[in-house]
Amino acid sequence: QVQLADSGGGLAQAGDSLRLSCVFSGRTSRSYSMGWFRQAPGKEREFVAAISWSDSGTYYADAVKGRFTISRDNTKNTLYLQMNALKPEDTAVYYCAADRYTVTFTEGNVRNVEHWGQGTLVTVSS
Repeated sequence: QVQLADSGGGLAQAGDSLRLSCVFSGRTSRSYSMGWFRQAPGKEREFVAAISWSDSGTYYADAVKGRFTISRDNTKNTLYLQMNALKPEDTAVYYCAADRYTVTFTEGNVRNVEHWGQGTLVTVSS
């Protein structure tokens, strides 16, 4: 059974950096594309970033492009999200996700995501 354990959230000030981590267990992560979604209070869950299992191509939402970097270490079955130049509007619960199809992430298809982490809260103050 696949399990995702995400961590690394916390309190930050605008302009600060945080790094989220997600450990994938239960199977090899190599055949899964992985990514991050986030959900702010009162809003729907939205796509943030993804990395393809096949060619390690990366994809970003416009709101985070140039500030966030997604990466993965398949030897450690770990996914990372480096978040720089944080803004108050980045405040949300961030969820690690895994799916065999990259398009699930790039189309923001929340309902089709196969596996979710429990979420980690990021709060950015101005």
